[in-house]
Parts: sequence; structure tokens; C-alpha cells
Amino acid sequence: MSTTVDQDQQWLLKCLSATLDPNQEVRSFAEASLNQASLQPGFGAALSKVAANRELPYGLRQLAAVLLKHFIKKHWQEDDESFEHPVVSSEEKEVIRRLLLSSLDDSHRKICTAISMAVASVAIYDWPEDWPDLLPILLKLITDQTNMNGVHGALRCLALLSGDLDDTMVPKLVPVLFPSLHTIVSSPQTYDKYLRTKALSIVYSCTSMLGVMSGVYKLEMHALMVPMLKPWMDQFSGILEHPVQPEDPDDWGIKIEVLRCLNQFVQNFPTLTESEFMVVMGPLWQTFVSSLRVYIRSSIEGTEDPYAGRYDSDGAEKSIDSFVIQLFEFLLTIVGSAKLVKVVVSNVRELVYHTIAFLQMTEQQVHTWSMDANQFVADEDDSTYSCRVSGALLLEEVVTSCGKDGIDAIVDAASKRFDESQQEKAAGSVVWWRMREATLFALASLSEQLLEAEASGLVRVSLGKFLEQMITEDIGTGVHQYPFLYARIFASVAKFSSVISSGVLEHFLYAAITTIGMDVPPPVKVGACQALSQLLPEANKGIIEPQMMGLFSSLTDLLHQASDETLHLILETLQAVIKAGFLTALMEPILSPVILNTWALHVSDPFISIDVIEVLEVMTCLIDRKSILHISYSDLACNEPDLAIKCSPGCIHPLASRILPYIGPILNKPQQQPDGLVAGSLDLLTMLLKASNTRHDVCHSIVQNAPSDVIKAAYDVCFDAVIQIILKSEDHSEMQNATECLASFISGARQDVLAWGGNSGFTMRSLLDAASRLLDPDMEGSGSLFVGTYILQLILHLPSQMAQHIQDLVVALVIRLRSAQIAGLRNSLLLIFARLVHISAPNVEQFINLLISIPAEGYDNSFAYVMSEWTKQHGEILGAYAIKITTTALALLLSTRHPELAKINVQGHLIKSDTGIITRSKAKLAPDQWTVLPLPAKVLKIYVLSKYFWADIVC
Repeated sequence: MSTTVDQDQQWLLKCLSATLDPNQEVRSFAEASLNQASLQPGFGAALSKVAANRELPYGLRQLAAVLLKHFIKKHWQEDDESFEHPVVSSEEKEVIRRLLLSSLDDSHRKICTAISMAVASVAIYDWPEDWPDLLPILLKLITDQTNMNGVHGALRCLALLSGDLDDTMVPKLVPVLFPSLHTIVSSPQTYDKYLRTKALSIVYSCTSMLGVMSGVYKLEMHALMVPMLKPWMDQFSGILEHPVQPEDPDDWGIKIEVLRCLNQFVQNFPTLTESEFMVVMGPLWQTFVSSLRVYIRSSIEGTEDPYAGRYDSDGAEKSIDSFVIQLFEFLLTIVGSAKLVKVVVSNVRELVYHTIAFLQMTEQQVHTWSMDANQFVADEDDSTYSCRVSGALLLEEVVTSCGKDGIDAIVDAASKRFDESQQEKAAGSVVWWRMREATLFALASLSEQLLEAEASGLVRVSLGKFLEQMITEDIGTGVHQYPFLYARIFASVAKFSSVISSGVLEHFLYAAITTIGMDVPPPVKVGACQALSQLLPEANKGIIEPQMMGLFSSLTDLLHQASDETLHLILETLQAVIKAGFLTALMEPILSPVILNTWALHVSDPFISIDVIEVLEVMTCLIDRKSILHISYSDLACNEPDLAIKCSPGCIHPLASRILPYIGPILNKPQQQPDGLVAGSLDLLTMLLKASNTRHDVCHSIVQNAPSDVIKAAYDVCFDAVIQIILKSEDHSEMQNATECLASFISGARQDVLAWGGNSGFTMRSLLDAASRLLDPDMEGSGSLFVGTYILQLILHLPSQMAQHIQDLVVALVIRLRSAQIAGLRNSLLLIFARLVHISAPNVEQFINLLISIPAEGYDNSFAYVMSEWTKQHGEILGAYAIKITTTALALLLSTRHPELAKINVQGHLIKSDTGIITRSKAKLAPDQWTVLPLPAKVLKIYVLSKYFWADIVC
């Protein structure tokens, strides 16, 4: 092609260069100029010419290719979600497509990748209809052994395209493409590992789509796969039979793709794969064993390079960890397959034995967790994706799929690994503890399955004695030298507390309490907290009561030092200690100020502030368990609205005296507060209003409200401020929390809420003004999310005052329902309609007539609209109570036999498509279609389905 640079291209090159200038003003001006130029005809073609001109500087060409990809996404297709005017002309599109294809064999890998991404972006819109020559050109490139750059570009492009292929393209493409890919994979002397790996990634993508299609076109897909299966399985076997090499990420990369392909073959075509599977079993085991040796040296011991956190030019990770995780994923698929698990049952003991070795902490984990306790807690709690977690999942599947054989394998392997760690310890090894910790980690990960197996008699040894031998062996071992082992011992005691003897439990409970206050490494305190949360509820309170003051003191000291994840753990431990009944009035003055200070410091963090408020909740209401035990099921099912469950006084009054003086000024001057403080203060106030007295209400199951004097004190300080926040705030979090808070005021104070202010009429108008703003159709749904809860409280607890406003309320509800986009808001509004139906009984016809009298655009009346939305949305309503209320309300409506019911047709069931896999383009051309049902038939269907739901609940 011509490399002449015209005047326009010179300007473009200067702009591209300027975007790389170190001067911020120069860069900003250049970026603005390019944005303006992108609106002019020919800009995409100009970028293509720069990207394709191999005589220009590499950096500018790469930048042009990247900008071209973004330009295509914005301006190529008018009906695309990301489209911005103007659209690229047909002539310019032709120029861009031609230039892109001519540049796929560029010698610069990064430019080739950028060009391939641009090609893939165009292909999403144009291929195959408007770009029929794309695939022939790509196939020609990958078969040209004289042009390896072209092979790379075509493979990179096909790899990107293969993720967007649909069910019409794949069956036509695979017979043509797979032979060429097989040639590349099977020719290591011609093609390097990178190209062979990329070819395998295309096989993986196509096989994934074939697997999806096999659900609809089983015979056709099987016929397509049968002739290709054996050649590919032979290739997979040949690649896996070579031992995993240390410090060779290219070797790991190609084996990862082989494992991914095998995974797809086994998952999607198990019947076909079974006959050919034995050819890969030997090489797979060789890969498993040899990878353990490499993993131990590179990751666990850290003596070789694990290539952690490194990626190839396409962005794929190339570490030994990512390889091992993929290996575990494939083994998990095999063990979970009813057809293939029998292949591994005979070797399950060796599989488990080697897997436990993979669970050892790596050198990187030891370093990271020693320096950062927060990361240790986060990785422990969140099961962060790692070799340890993947290996534990494999062991779980072994127990599930292999039954008693799997249980025996776990126990035997754990015993062997424990003995080996003993031998290493006796020999003076400094890392003997790693295998011990890994063994306990494996057992703790399987605690539920192992305990169930012992209860069923499937474990041939006493699990309790087996664990006690392991955890008591290291009592007295230096806690500072082996902190992670101690942490794991504490966590294991918590997991297996039900089978460990009381003497051992008592020893570790004392040890955990003592550890919290000692100067020991943070991981040990983490383990101690986990043990306390589990052991304290069942502990002998008389024996350990003297230790509690010291424990609370130690935990509050830790609150001052903790941050992020460790703070969550300490708050959870505090909550467990308080729930266990160890909080006394003497401890409240020590604990409350620290807890409230923690809340104040972290009010902008919703996760921490929620944990703090949960601790305060259990402090305010310590339920008398004896009272609960004396309440029968018939009591709970009775119709008395105020059946009380007795509560001890808790700490609500001293807490209220600390909280109200602090949050009052905040809520009364919300505009002057930092972000999050107002919303957090409203949360804290709502907790206070709900606390202490727990009572059963036939309409709301278990509800909580504070003592009236606490509610009155809160009213005097905060009520008007909460109203004003709802009326004036634009912050959605503040609106949500204020709405919930106001609902709690009404729920707790009831009619008193009108009397306390001195002017009941003004207070009622304020409550209605708040409802009016929350039901404003122009307000974003997030701000109004809890309006349903608020209005329900108005209707339930101020019925006489609300009666005269019902018609206006119903009109506002209909209008708000029409504007609501958030499912949660729509459901809460429908729940109000359901409650209004119940309240109108036995005169439900009057409520129907009210809705009929209200017009609704596009419908005969508002009753037709509400019924259409209600029956369509009913399946999205969550919660047993809400489902029961809405279903019975529909039944009440149907029981009236009102003539309007027969006139209304509503959405029925989805009409299933017979066009195979639904792609994005198909979905645009043929949106979902639904049947139409008469309203009475749909209501009966909902009612019958709800009966099945309640039958399942009872069972």
C-alpha cells in the first residue's frame, strides 16, 4: 500500500503525538481535538491508514489502532447501545475493513493484537452478511506457514471472534476450522507454544458453544464431534505426557488450554468422551504429580520463579498458580461426573494425599498475611480464589461423589500427612508446620461432611479423638514461631467442637480468651476470635464468668487497633459474646463508648457501620430464652395482635442517653455534615426505635419497638429533623434511611406520634407531605425505595386519620407504580395495594370500584392497569409474608365476582422459541412473546402455585 502521508494525516499524527506529551495542557488540547475530529467524515479511515502504515513510529500506530477500536464501538452501528452520531458511511467502512485485514500480519505483537480487536469489533456488526470474505482470509492466513506473523494475527482475531459466535455460525465453521487448528497444535516443530496455545483457545470457545447447542441439537452436535474427538484427545494426551517444567510459563500456558478444552469435552459430551478418556488419564496423572513438585519449589518454598501476577501480551495470566487452579477445576469435573468418577475411585487415596500437599501456605501468602492481618481475614472469610480453595473444593467433591471411599481416603491421607509433619519436626525442619496446617485446613474445610459421616457411621475412626491428637500435639509449641498453625488449630477446634471432649474444649476456650489479651501475632488472635464465636454460646457460664470482664476489655482494646477486615471479625466476636449472655450492666459503660466511637469513625463504611449497629442491637435487647421456650406454635398462630415475648431491659436506656445527644445536632443540620454521617445517624436512630421490646403481631410476624419513653425522647430530639430530611434531601441513602426511620416512629408510637407534637393536625400534614414527596413520580426510585413500608405503617397505625385520604393515596400509588423502574419499589407498592384490599374486606367491591373510577393511560381504568402489573410482577415478590399477603388479596378480589374481572386480560406464560440459541442479534429481531390469559384464570394459577409454595415451607 502507499505510505504517502497527506496533510490530514500529518495533522492526525501531530495530535496523536501530542496526546503522549508530558504537559497536561498539551495532552488535554490534543484529546479534545481528536474528539472533535471523530465527528467528521473520514476520521476512522484516517486512523486505519496510520495503524496500517508500517513506516510510522510503533507507538503512534498502536495508539491509532486502539482509538480506532473505540471509534468503531461508538459510530459503526446505529441501533447499538453505545452508538453516538454520526454513523460511519458505507464507503468508509469498506476502506477500514480492507486496511484492517491487510495489517493482521504486522510484526509487532501489540499492534497485531490492537488490529485484531478492531477487526473483532467490526465483525460483531458486519460478519458474515456485510463482510463475507473475513473468514476465508483468516483461514488462508492461519494455513500459510511462510508468514508466521499472519498466523499470529489470524489466530488472535479468531480467538476474539470465537467468543461471539452463535449457533448458526459454529456448526459451519468447526468442520472447516478445526483441521487447520489441529495442524497447528500437532506441529510443535513449526509453530511455537504461543501459537499452539492460541489455537487451543479457539477450540475451547467453539467447543463451549457446541456444548450449549447440544442441549437442543444433541444428535447433530454428537455427529459433528465424533470424527474429531479421537484426534484431539490424542493431541491432549501428547501435550500432557511431558512433565510440567519449572520456570516455563509457556509450558504452563499450553497445558492450561488443554485442560480447559478437556473440561469442555467432559462436561458437554460425557458419553462420547468416556470411550476415549483413558488415553489422557496416564498423562493427566503425570501432569498432576509433576506440577506438585514444581508448585512446591516455586510457590510454597519460593525457591523458583512462580511468575505470579505476570501476563502475556494478550492479557492472560501465566503463573504456576493459575495452572494448578485449572488443573483442580478439571479434576473437579472428572470426580463430579457419574460416568468418569469410577476411573479415579481406585486411585482416590493418592489423589487426596497429593491434594493436601497443594493446600500448604505459599511463601507469598506467609509474607502477605504476616504483614497484613486484614488480608489474612479477608482471604479466610471470602474464600479468595486460590490453589488452597480449589484444592478444598476438589476434596469436597471427592467426599460427595465417592462416599465412604472418599471419607476413608480423607482420613488416611490426613493421618499420613500428620505423621510426615511429625517426622519433619523431629528432623529439625523449619517448615514442618506447613503440612500440619494444610492437613487441618483440609479437615476443617470438610467439617460438615465429616461430622455427618460420623453421625451416619461412615467414619471408621473416632473423629473427635483423631482431631484431639492433632490439635493437642502442638500445645506449648512457640506461638510466635508458628502463628498460622496456632490460628488453624483454633479455627479447627471451632469447626469440630461437637465431637471434641469438654476438657479439651475448655482448655482451648481459656486459651482463646487469654490469647485475645496477649502480645501475639495477629493471625493467632484471628483464630482465637473464630474459636470464641463458636465455643462461648455452649460454654459453662459459671466457670468462665470471671474471665468475661477481661475479655470485653481485650476486645475493646482491639477495636482501637483494628481496621477493615479485622474490625469486622472483632465486632462479630463481640456480638457472639453478648448473645451468649455475658454482658452485664457493669460492662455497658466500658463497652458502649468504644462501640459508638467505632461507629463514628467508620460511619461512611456501610459494611462496618452495619456490624456496629448489629452489636448495639444485641446490647439493647437480650431476649429471655425461657420466655421463648414457653410460647407454643398455637400462640404464634393466634390472632392476638400484641402477644409479648418478654425481654430483659438490656442497655437501651443508657445507650439512648449516649446516642440521642450526639445524633440530634447532626440530623437537625444535615447540610453541614460530611458524606455518610446523616444516613448513618438515621440508621442508628432506627436501631434505637426498634430495640428492646419484641412483640408478635399477626400482620408483621415478629416486630420490635423501643420502650415508649425512649421513643418519646427520640421524638423530641429528631422527629421534625427526619421529616425535613425526607422533604428536602437529594441524597438517596438519606432518603431511604429517613423513610425507614419515620416508619419506625409510627410503628412504635402509633397514635402518640400525633399527640406528642402538641398540634396533631400539623403533624399529620407533615406525615402526608413526606408520603407525597416519596410518591412523586419524578423522584428516582432509589430514593423512594422504602415508601411502601412507611405507608403501610400509616395505614395500620393511623387508620382513622388515613381513611379520608385513601382515594388520593390510591391515585398517587397508581401514578408512582407507572413511573417505578426498580423491582423492589414496584413490589413494595403492590404490597400496599394488597394491604388495602385486606383492609377493605368485607367491602372489597368498593375498593375495586375506586380503582375503576381512576383513569389510566393505555388501559380501561386503573383497576385493569394494577391487575396487569400485579399478576405480571407477582413471581418477583420476595418473602413468605409478602407472598401470602398478595396472594390472599388476589383471592379476595376474585371472590367478589365483580363484573370487571372478566373484562381484563393479563400476561400469561412465555412462549418458548424453537430457533435454538438466542443471540443478541436474534433477541433484537424477535423479542420475548407471551400468551394472554383472562385475569381470573391467572389469579387461580397464582393461587395454586402459592399453595405448592406453602406446602414446601411446611415440609
